[in-house]
Amino acid sequence: MADLLNLLTDIEGIAVGHCTDLALGSGVTAIIFDEPAVASCSVLGGAPGGRDTALLDPAMTVGVVDGLVLSGGSAFGLDAAGGVQAGLRDIGRGLQVGTVRVPLVPQAILFDLINGGNKDWGLHSPYRDMGYEAFKAAGKGAFPLGTVGAGTGATTATVKGGLGSASAVSSQGYRVAAIVAVNALGSATIGEGPHFWAAPFEIGGEFGGLGMPKTIDTRLRLKGSNVTATTIGAIVTDAALTKAEAHRLSVCGHDGLARALLPTHLPLDGDTVFAASTSKRERDDLQSFMELCHLATIVMARAIARGVYEARALPVEGAQPAWRDRFPDRMI
Repeated sequence: MADLLNLLTDIEGIAVGHCTDLALGSGVTAIIFDEPAVASCSVLGGAPGGRDTALLDPAMTVGVVDGLVLSGGSAFGLDAAGGVQAGLRDIGRGLQVGTVRVPLVPQAILFDLINGGNKDWGLHSPYRDMGYEAFKAAGKGAFPLGTVGAGTGATTATVKGGLGSASAVSSQGYRVAAIVAVNALGSATIGEGPHFWAAPFEIGGEFGGLGMPKTIDTRLRLKGSNVTATTIGAIVTDAALTKAEAHRLSVCGHDGLARALLPTHLPLDGDTVFAASTSKRERDDLQSFMELCHLATIVMARAIARGVYEARALPVEGAQPAWRDRFPDRMI
């Protein structure tokens, strides 16, 4: 469709905002829903970090959230959701409990503490304020990819990681999109070359149009033997979903990780995928939902490759080179 931006904001009723600190080598991305959204998540990495992810279990009572947060900073970064929560509370959003409102903002974090940025922040981490800044920056329409927001300090085994997004439309007109901060222990690229594992799903040269190499190198490549990582993201659709269906959609989002990263879901990855529905369009048949699951896998894989393709190296000494630094002649 002509109005698609190939971004999460192709879903009506969503705003996305980033806070980026290049000197810190970290950042925060806020996903804000115009109205409470049905949401769930799944965690398949062995070393996850999150806030309010348990309430997203389909067996739990609360069915909707006001926003989602992706952040760097490892456990320190969990303060970011408090900043987003403060912004939502200030505008009167949240679950009504008696006379008060409690904004619900689940969060996932990634490890970017040893990427060369200055993490000597003193007594209190900056992430609560960064979360608030990301909330204030949230808007509709286009937003930047690569070394921004939660992808600012992200790395992979071979090249700089980053923040990616992609969208698609189902045969029945439902929209589905992914946003992801790629900080994998493994690699989004094949061997030591420029080609992406997600190449079979690429649309319109969105990450270089290189296709697949003639030979496939599947040897293990990791960013370190005792370094934690994590790829975190979200799948969102405008099709109405139950909480259980949102959970299944998040699992299919992990299939996108498995198609775009090698390896993934390792003991030191914290791979977490949220899924949400704005319920802008009614849906009640199983066939259309299975197509959404299929598309969730594909848009997540594409978003991962886009995040790495668009990333730029941090302006700090010893920073990991970006894909475009290593393969400038392969850019389009």
